[in-house]
Amino acid sequence: MNNNLFRNVAIWVVIGLVLMTVFNQFNNKQAAQNSVEYSQFIEEVKDGKISKVVMEGRTLKATTTDGKKVTSYAPPDIWLVSDLLKSGVKIEAKPEEEPSMLMNIFVSWFPMLLLIGVWIFFMRQMQGGGAKGGGPFSFGKSKARMMDQAQNTVTFADVAGCDEAKEEVQELVDFLKDPTKFQKLGGRIPRGVLMVGSPGTGKTLLAKAIAGEAKVPFFSISGSDFVEMFVGVGAARVRDMFEQAKKQPPCIIFIDETDAVGRHRGAGLGGGNDEREQTLNQMLVEMDGFEGSQGVIVIAATNRPDILDPALLRPGRFDRQVVVPLPDIRGREEIIKVHMRKVPVAPDIKADILARGTPGFSGADLANLVNEAALFAARQNKRLVDMEDFEKAKDKIMMGAERRSMVMSEDEKRNTAYHESGHAVVAKLLPKSDPVHKVTIIPRGRALGVTMQLPEQDRYAYDRGYLMDRIAVLFGGRVAEELFMNQMTTGASNDFERATSMARDMVTRYGMSDLGPMVYGENEGEVFLGRSVTTHKALSEATMQQVDDHRSTVCAGQAFAGREPRQSGGDDAGAAGMGNHRCRPDQRYHGRQCTAAAATAGRWFEPATVSDGNGQHRWCDRRRLMGEKSR
Repeated sequence: MNNNLFRNVAIWVVIGLVLMTVFNQFNNKQAAQNSVEYSQFIEEVKDGKISKVVMEGRTLKATTTDGKKVTSYAPPDIWLVSDLLKSGVKIEAKPEEEPSMLMNIFVSWFPMLLLIGVWIFFMRQMQGGGAKGGGPFSFGKSKARMMDQAQNTVTFADVAGCDEAKEEVQELVDFLKDPTKFQKLGGRIPRGVLMVGSPGTGKTLLAKAIAGEAKVPFFSISGSDFVEMFVGVGAARVRDMFEQAKKQPPCIIFIDETDAVGRHRGAGLGGGNDEREQTLNQMLVEMDGFEGSQGVIVIAATNRPDILDPALLRPGRFDRQVVVPLPDIRGREEIIKVHMRKVPVAPDIKADILARGTPGFSGADLANLVNEAALFAARQNKRLVDMEDFEKAKDKIMMGAERRSMVMSEDEKRNTAYHESGHAVVAKLLPKSDPVHKVTIIPRGRALGVTMQLPEQDRYAYDRGYLMDRIAVLFGGRVAEELFMNQMTTGASNDFERATSMARDMVTRYGMSDLGPMVYGENEGEVFLGRSVTTHKALSEATMQQVDDHRSTVCAGQAFAGREPRQSGGDDAGAAGMGNHRCRPDQRYHGRQCTAAAATAGRWFEPATVSDGNGQHRWCDRRRLMGEKSR
């Protein structure tokens, strides 16, 4: 309001100055047209052509006998009056016109007023008084964007796959619509709701749906918007945001990625980040201080609840934590149906099949799936999006884009084919392995070939047999290369990384080894300054050596589980049926003793208790049993 008033006043002042300038110029032109020289004026007086003269100081305004008015300026002439009287001219004397006091004040103070006005204008522009409401000095102003009822059209019907989360926040909507329903029973609505979930699960969308259902103002801001290069800006913006919200109760404040401002205090070295801590302290006071924030509900979203400050999570600030998990198969089906409303789809589209083929997808991933399918259909000028387009989009998202133009030699193609065939064969033979969905040797993304497995149903917990089978499937590609190509390539590096990580987790986190049900990896995650930087290792070097040995045991054992026996025999067949195949003579692995069937066949692994003194376990053949020297 003040900005508009100032702008209107400035415009009218400029218009007035222009009009005054034009008027003065017009008067000067008129005066210049009717003025005559003093000598000519005297001649006309002597000739009797002047009937009347009005004297205003030295300005002579004369009227001729024919009614014409002329103006002249008289020099210091003491005989002028007598000459006029001699010629019979009527003389009227008036005092010289002086400018008014207002005009004098305006003329004397106008430059100063103009300078002050320009200075105020530019200062207001820099302090956020411009049309866009921002400037280099708008430090303490909140950057929260407000959405009213007309702008926010998102409802609970647009949110799918998180029914429990919607039930948790339904109370907020009921309170905002009818507060007396809870107040008459002494109930108090939660002042803050913290939404926790993986990226893309729909936390922001759920917050918009709450505001859209309740029909209340909705302030949205990101946690990083409080951070500025100047001291005290974050706390000032928090105060300004809550002041704006208190003027429009009831309303909702949504803070996205709140871990940027609500991180655990004391997280820095050498005194910590005081600026961020001041911002957090101000938020704590605004949410639950002496004054409080009546009618203001704060909704925050984060995917890192473990690093938030405990003072922020206590009741009275964030009273309720709503978990927005990854959707299950039924939730994925509903999400796909929601996004397919905006896309013309063919009758053969089955959302349940798409939901089964997208395990682990979030809501954002499913939205991207529908969009990619629409793009595939548009490239082929289709009128409807069919199932083929969805399959192409799913393959692109899960396996990467096809690289058909990639130049590869025949040996590399053959090696890739054997590698992927090894994955597929091992996955087919092992009982607890996920079924093979698709195998391709066409380069996709950063991979030369892909073997994709899809579970028959969503898994939330994994048993030891399933994890061992997964490790065996990962080693199947390298084993196939060695058996059929008689070579080792770098194509299995990613398989080894995944298998090693899985084996270490089985030993250090899941307790699936002979070391017992203990956790041996407290410090393996990301170090969070201020919390875990001072954590000390509780494991000895000997224990860590045992952990490494057992990890190698798991990897090496499953590497042999996928190896086909070279010689025939009843013992080998039995071992193969149990997943324990004969060890090949030309391969040297360490870490685990082979089965009895493999040992009798000719080769075995030295137990982990025997080493060469340097911690390296050596390959021993059958001659070791005969007392011969190992190689």
